[in-house]
Parts: sequence; C-alpha cells; structure tokens
Amino acid sequence: MSAVTTSFPNTAAEWRLSSRGKVAMAGLIVAESAIFTIFVVAYLFYLGKSLTGPTPREVLETPIFYTICLLSSSLTIHLAAKFLARGIGFAFLGFWLLTIALGGLFLYGTAEEWHRLIYEHGLTISTNLFGTTYYSLVGLHGFHVTAGLVMLVTVAVFGLSGRVGVKQSGHIEVLSMYWHFVDAVWVVVFTVVYVLGR
Repeated sequence: MSAVTTSFPNTAAEWRLSSRGKVAMAGLIVAESAIFTIFVVAYLFYLGKSLTGPTPREVLETPIFYTICLLSSSLTIHLAAKFLARGIGFAFLGFWLLTIALGGLFLYGTAEEWHRLIYEHGLTISTNLFGTTYYSLVGLHGFHVTAGLVMLVTVAVFGLSGRVGVKQSGHIEVLSMYWHFVDAVWVVVFTVVYVLGR
C-alpha cells in the first residue's frame, strides 16, 4: 500500500523584511523627533519670560511663501521617487531639481529673516530668552534642511551623470523619508513659533 501525500497550497502571504535603509532612517527620525521635542518644549516653556525686548510679536513676520515652498517640496520629491521607480529618468531629474530649488528658497527665506532680525531689530541668540530659544529651534531645523539639501544635490550630480536608475529607487525612497520628516517638523515649528508664539 503506497503512502498518499497530500500537498496543501501555500495560502500565507510571503513575509518580507523591510529594507535596512528604511529601518535605519525610521530609527534616525525617531531620535531626531525626540531632539526636536526637547527644543519645542523649551521654546514654549520660556515663551514670554524674557525680561527685555524685542518680543516675538514685535519682530516676527509669518513666512507664508517660504513655508509653501518647503511643503511643496514634499510633493515634488514624492513625484521624483515615483518616476524613478518607473524608469522615467528625465521626469525624475526634473522634479528632483525642483525639490532642491524649493528647499534652497526656504533656506534663503530663513537667512533673510535672520539678517532682518539681527541688523534691524538687534535680536541675536544672546539678546534674551526669546532670541536664544528662537535661534536654537529654527536653527536646528535649518541645519536639517541644509543636510538634506547636501544629500539631494549629491544625488542630482550622480543623476545628471546618468548614474541613478531604477536600481537606486529604494535609496531614493529612504532619502525622501528624511525630507518628508524635515517638512513635517517645519509644520510644528511654524505653528509653535509663528502662530502660538505670537
């Protein structure tokens, strides 16, 4: 009597590990979020406790245009990543360069604001508690934008030389995670500094 073997179809979905790059970036984002939380809490804690002026209400102007630029760059980097995954290199480069331009405009707006605050209103990091917490919080975000732009420009250089293709789309997605994080943090900073803080 021969043994009967019964095979059952494998109905379980294939389980795959997340890419190491995405896991590492998620870990970095969690750590950086904790740092930003500390700076935001410090800003709110010391808000209105400066013994001398100027105060936020007297000197801050809401950077609507530059905020739109930065938030729009989340859309352009998302589109760039999608086009690269589909192998449409020309569209990828176009949206990637547009992302760089929008991020650069935002940094220009930050520099312009700092120039105005320092030279027109005499607000420096050592003027009062507002100056210390403002430059620390906005400066921390500006540092992250700068770091992101350095990475974006590096990718653009490789892309323009034809060395970025579909095989690199996973790395581009990881980098776009960082950029989305920078944009999300700005929403918090904008709300705290320019809405609640005034």
